[in-house]
Amino acid sequence: MFFQYKALKDGKTVVKKIEAASSQSVIDYLQKNGYFPISVEKVQGQDISFLDNLTQRIDFNDIVNFTRQVAIMLNAGLTLVDSLEILKKQTTKLPLKKMIEAIDTKIKGGSSFSIALQDYKKNFSKLYISLVKSGEASGKLGEILLRLADNLEKEREFKSKLKGALVYPVIIIVGMFVVMFIMITFVLPKLLGLYKDFNVELPLSTKILIGVSNFSTRFWPLVLVLIIVSFYFAKKYLSTKAGKKSFDQFALKLPVFGHIISVSALVESTRTLAILISAGISILDALSIVVDSTDNSVFQQAFMTVSQKVEKGQSMGIALEQEGIFPPILVQMSQVGEQTGNLDDTLLRLSKYFEMESEIATKTMTTLIEPLILVFLGAGVGFLVLSVITPIYNLTNSFK
Repeated sequence: MFFQYKALKDGKTVVKKIEAASSQSVIDYLQKNGYFPISVEKVQGQDISFLDNLTQRIDFNDIVNFTRQVAIMLNAGLTLVDSLEILKKQTTKLPLKKMIEAIDTKIKGGSSFSIALQDYKKNFSKLYISLVKSGEASGKLGEILLRLADNLEKEREFKSKLKGALVYPVIIIVGMFVVMFIMITFVLPKLLGLYKDFNVELPLSTKILIGVSNFSTRFWPLVLVLIIVSFYFAKKYLSTKAGKKSFDQFALKLPVFGHIISVSALVESTRTLAILISAGISILDALSIVVDSTDNSVFQQAFMTVSQKVEKGQSMGIALEQEGIFPPILVQMSQVGEQTGNLDDTLLRLSKYFEMESEIATKTMTTLIEPLILVFLGAGVGFLVLSVITPIYNLTNSFK
């Protein structure tokens, strides 16, 4: 919410707009900074334009950089307010600048950093806010933010590697289907129309191609509409709890892909648990945060069950083993970590192990997919060439 205040300072009247949670927060902010409030009125905030929303949205990289910069300044001896003031001046991205200004205003109004971040839950995860709260309680906010920045940078690097490995196969497959659609719908009908004027027996492959081409030529708008409608309802179904669970269960059973999805989920969850436990957060609270931060609903449900069993007094290692979805190495190492009192360090080492395994699995997948794509592409091109060239060959023989 935006408020316009009128206040006196050093004998001068100041009229400005400010973003705050309530009018009382504005008054508290003014009084703490030497202003004498005259009036505070709620006004409509300045909306960010549609173009700004598209091009200047706060993304994951912005949060990583913000965390790193605040951590460095805090460890250099600056206060949190001074750090945010510097960032406000340096930041040129409008939505990010407005977010920093709002957080700064709330902190100056008496709120803690963790409470100020809760207004931006889309940008700051439950893990992030919990760690900041832990850092404030222990007086080690700078150290916690440095550790959090390292974690976010590792997460960014890991996701970048996965996306980079999948880009090439996706582009090839999409491009292949687009070219096939254009050929069958717009190019081949002109070539195949030449055969109608000659009394020549067409091979089966050519008849099939003509049938597909005629259907595509006549009904391609309907096909596109059906594809769009199917995607819409599929997306709507996947947004439901039952739909997401069904899709996640199916994805985990896929050859190669299922293993990559499973290991990727384990990378994030073990790393999250490690950083939470090392920050002094209890295992029970850490498991609760992991449940909220895990994307895959199958693992989410598994961690939820583990959390409930730990709450009843069972060890985490035994609870993980009973779920049947977690690999033996995670179960065994978790039990060792609990017995030795080094669970956080053990989980961190496991996250690095799963990250390496994920990279190997991704490379294996791309190695397998590339020849399969080439074979499929070659078969498709061969079928098209055979269907078009064979009638020409038969037609040439009939003239002889």
